[in-house]
Amino acid sequence: MTVDKQLMMKELPETERPREKMLAKGAKALSNAELLAILLRTGTKNMPVNRLAEQLLVKYELSGLGSISPQELSQTAGIGLVKAVTVVAAIELGCRLSRKEPAERPVIRNPRDAADLMMPELRYQTKEHFVALLLSTKNHVIARAIISVGSLNASIVHPRELFREAISYSAASVVLVHNHPSGDPTPSREDIALTKQLVEAGTVLNISVLDHVIIGDGKYVSFKEKGII
Repeated sequence: MTVDKQLMMKELPETERPREKMLAKGAKALSNAELLAILLRTGTKNMPVNRLAEQLLVKYELSGLGSISPQELSQTAGIGLVKAVTVVAAIELGCRLSRKEPAERPVIRNPRDAADLMMPELRYQTKEHFVALLLSTKNHVIARAIISVGSLNASIVHPRELFREAISYSAASVVLVHNHPSGDPTPSREDIALTKQLVEAGTVLNISVLDHVIIGDGKYVSFKEKGII
């Protein structure tokens, strides 16, 4: 079957397009079939890609797709070898991620842990970088999200940007980190006001802001240690 006879993703109604849904709502908002449809890209003349993805999951289940070979998967109608290789590769990446031991991830037990983690990356930056360390329930770092990059001495952070990242990664809590290009980590009035705003927003969303660490040149200030939060 040639590509021009296949039902492309863009031919689906906009509300049914998994790519657009992911961009608007994030990957976690998609079903397994929708995620699989993104990998498949196209359906067949008589079967839209969403339906093809659903049939694959019925036939193999998600766990089954992780143990099937590309050659075997490509025997399914509408699944060529290129699609099969893409699906198997993506699922293998997911399996490897799930097997990664939490102990391999950094753990934030105290302000020094956060400072040591981010000092090499931030101490020499010439602009303010505002980073959120997104933590699991056991304080393992799930991800490091750059929330904003500012001018020489100021960054602009909106609560929605911070907590959109936290919700996307299902973070239990966050530690805020940003640098002062001057090398002096002393908090400004703006830093303190922003931190209190983010703490309040986190309380509403049940995502705790555990600390805000400001990185200077070889030194840091912790809002938690200073009693600011």
